[in-house]
Amino acid sequence: MQTHLSPEFQGTPEGTEAEAILRKCVHCGFCTATCPTYQVLGDELDGPRGRIYLMKQVLEGEQPTRKTQLHLDRCLTCRNCESTCPSGVDYGRLVDIGRGIVERKVARGAPSRALRWSLGAGLTSPLFAPAMKLGQAMRGLLPERLREKVPPRQDAGAWPTRTHARKVLLLAGCVQPAMMPNINTATARVLDAAGIQAVVAPEAGCCGALKFHLNEQDAGREQMRRNIDAWWPSVEKGEVEAIVMNASGCGVTVREYGHYLQHDAAYAEKAKHIGALTRDLSELLPDLVPALQGKLKPQPGTFAYHPPCTLQHGQKLRGGVEQGMAALGFTVRVALNESHLCCGSAGTYSVLHPDIAHTLRDRKLGHLGALQPQAILSANIGCIQHLQSGTDVPVRHWVEVLDAALP
Repeated sequence: MQTHLSPEFQGTPEGTEAEAILRKCVHCGFCTATCPTYQVLGDELDGPRGRIYLMKQVLEGEQPTRKTQLHLDRCLTCRNCESTCPSGVDYGRLVDIGRGIVERKVARGAPSRALRWSLGAGLTSPLFAPAMKLGQAMRGLLPERLREKVPPRQDAGAWPTRTHARKVLLLAGCVQPAMMPNINTATARVLDAAGIQAVVAPEAGCCGALKFHLNEQDAGREQMRRNIDAWWPSVEKGEVEAIVMNASGCGVTVREYGHYLQHDAAYAEKAKHIGALTRDLSELLPDLVPALQGKLKPQPGTFAYHPPCTLQHGQKLRGGVEQGMAALGFTVRVALNESHLCCGSAGTYSVLHPDIAHTLRDRKLGHLGALQPQAILSANIGCIQHLQSGTDVPVRHWVEVLDAALP
C-alpha cells in the first residue's frame, strides 16, 4: 500500500511504525472474511481493511471524525485478521497507533468519557474487590445487564504451602482474584502437584492492557513498568524459570512489553527480557502431563473448549490445551464451526458495545452447545464470564478441571 504521511507524523516513532505496517497491506480482503465485527455488521469500515484505510487517511493528514473513532472503537482487537493475512500485516499494533492518534484529535462526549474512565479506574482499583463482594451479596437484585458481570461468590480453596526447587512467577491479575479466585489457587495447586511452586509478587497488578486499550496508553505503560519492577528482583537473581499467565489476555500483553516500552531507555531491555520469560499456562502442559499422569481422576463426558483470541491469534498458541488434557484422560473438543471467531468479550468491549458482544456470544454458544458438553472450558477470565452470562452450562478455566481431578 502506497503511503504519503503528513509532516505531523513523518519521522516520528508512531509514524515510522505505522507506515511500515501499512505498506505490507495489499488490499486482498482475506481479513474481512474472518473479522467478527464485519460478520455481524456487514460494513467494510467495520472490518480490518476498511479500518486500515481510515487510519491511513488520518496518518496522511485528514481530520478524523467521531465516525472514524466509532469504527476503530468497534474493533475487538481479536487479531484474527493477523492469522488470516498472507502479507503479515501487524494490524493489532497499527490499530493501537491509530486509536491513540484519533483519541487525541476527536473529543468524546461526557457520558463516553465517564464510562471509559470508570472502567479504567474501577477495574484496576483496590476498591474493586469489596465492590465485587457487595455486588455478589446483592446479585439477585441487580439489573440483568449488571448481574451478568457479577459471578456468584466462589470458594477459592487453599493455596499450597510446599516449596519446590522449580519456581515460577504467577500474575494474579486485577479482576481475577475478586471475580474468580479459584483460577489462581487451582493453578497453584496443579503446579504444586507437578513439583512447581507458584510465587506471586504482591506489588504486581493489572498487566496494563485494560487502560491501554481504553486509550489511556501512558497509564497502561506505567502499569507495565510497575510489574517489571515487581518481578525484576526474582528474575535478575534467576530464582524463577518463567512468568506464567493463566489469563491469555494478560499473557499476550506481557509478552509484548518489549514492544510497548521499546522507546523507554530505562525499561526497554528489561521489558524485552520479561516478555521472553512469559509463558501461557498451557505451555507448561508438556511438563505437567508426565508429572500428573496416574494422579488424576478424569471426569467422564465431553468438555467443549473455546480457545480465546488472545491465545490462538495473539500468542499463536493452538492445540496445546486440547492435546494436554487428552493425554490426561479428558475428552476435549473445539466447536466444529467458527472456533476461530471471537466470543465478544474482549476486555471491556462487552460493556462498551453490548449488542455486538451479545450477538457474538450467542453465536459462539450455539456452536459450543452443539457438542452437548458437560462444561465449557476456556483460558481467559473475560471469555469465561462473558460466555457464562448466556448459558446455564458451567463455564470454567481448564486448569480448574485438572484441579478438581486431583486426589
